[in-house]
Parts: sequence; structure tokens; C-alpha cells
Amino acid sequence: MSQHDTHEHNEKDFTKNWVNSSRFLFYLQVFCILAFVLGGCYRLYNQRYKGKPDVEVQKSSEFKPDYK
Repeated sequence: MSQHDTHEHNEKDFTKNWVNSSRFLFYLQVFCILAFVLGGCYRLYNQRYKGKPDVEVQKSSEFKPDYK
């Protein structure tokens, strides 16, 4: 193995080439954050408030109670 072959191997190695590894880690971080945000938005959309439910309130517990 010559010195040129060793240099090429070091360029392709993830731990030796900081430019490629830092670029990969940056894009991995961006992808993870984007996936987390989109997952949270999807979860909030599925769990959203669906409107005022029809709840029967007793007449005695209203603002102006109506007693029998």
C-alpha cells in the first residue's frame, strides 16, 4: 500500500475527513429536527379541539338557576 492509497483511504474514512463528516452530521441533525417538528405538528393536528360538545347542564347549576 503506497502513501497515495493511504491518503485516499483517509479521505473516504468518516472519522478522518472532518468536512464530509461534519456535513453529514449537520444534515442528519436538520433531518431529525424537521422530523420532530413535523411529527409534533401532525400529533397536534390529530389531537386538535373538535368544537364545543353538547353537554346537558342541569338547570340548577346555570348562571340564573331555575328551580322546580
